[in-house]
Amino acid sequence: MITTPYLMFLGDAPDPLAAKVAQGIKDWRPDYAIGQYRMEGCKADMKLPDMTLDAAYEAGARTLVIGVANRGGVISPAWRHVLAEALLKGFDLASGLHNLLSDEPELVEIAKAEGRILHDVRVPTVEYPIANGKKRRGKRCLAVGTDCSVGKMYTALAMDAVMQERGLKATFRATGQTGILITGDGVPLDAVIADFMAGSVEWLTPDNDDDHWDLIEGQGSLFHASYSGVTMALIHGGQPDALILCHEPTREHMRGLPDYALPSLEELQALSLTIASRVNPDVTVVGISVNTQHLSEDEATGYLAEVEARMGLPAIDPFRHGAGRLVDALVALG
Repeated sequence: MITTPYLMFLGDAPDPLAAKVAQGIKDWRPDYAIGQYRMEGCKADMKLPDMTLDAAYEAGARTLVIGVANRGGVISPAWRHVLAEALLKGFDLASGLHNLLSDEPELVEIAKAEGRILHDVRVPTVEYPIANGKKRRGKRCLAVGTDCSVGKMYTALAMDAVMQERGLKATFRATGQTGILITGDGVPLDAVIADFMAGSVEWLTPDNDDDHWDLIEGQGSLFHASYSGVTMALIHGGQPDALILCHEPTREHMRGLPDYALPSLEELQALSLTIASRVNPDVTVVGISVNTQHLSEDEATGYLAEVEARMGLPAIDPFRHGAGRLVDALVALG
């Protein structure tokens, strides 16, 4: 178990989106996030108290969580002295990066000497099976996106919160580092060997009651040249009964790929249904989740109305306005 509360390490994040791990924890487990540590040049701000290591420890924080998800998932050389100092001051470290804390000799040596723990949450701990494609009982909903980091996890978490409030049977299924740090369980899907990715999603979403919904955290995008594989595994392994289309309308290009434009929602719907119907012929798109954080209230209202009229589906920002209508769409499936 990772000891809470956390001090969120934002390092030298170049923009707010690079600190999406910290943002997700702050938004969904605010009691875990006691403060933030930012280095010179950091362009992210979670609106948490800026704290030194000493101040955070005195305030009760016991784990320094790397709240940055950079391209390639690497531990920057510029961070190492802060991470080492945190261990010496009594903090455990937690990270969801591909570059493991346990592969950093200096940090391993200090942690061993100080009796501290290095938590690498992006390490598979189960021998997952190869997918067999067999239909499972229960129902599954998957969020798919026009791009990476457009709100797929937030959509599933927001829907799960509403379903819990209504007394419906539902489980949020984490498939990435942030979701695992929020819920304490899940599959670090992009760290699973490719042949076993779809199988790990089958394992994560087993047989269940006929009226139970697994709300599967989406990853990547079918249209992203770097990260489409993980999305394909989620679709084939998840065998979703329902899809939610996720979009961020102010993007000028795919995240990290300036030469690639975002697909339209219509393109996302068509491709996702084609692929998903291979494993579940009854799959349907039930709604659209739009990340409107960079739009004013009036702009958001107008954009959502236009999308809803164009697509013929409920279009909402579930974090800004609540996920009730998306849940209504699931319930309507029966």
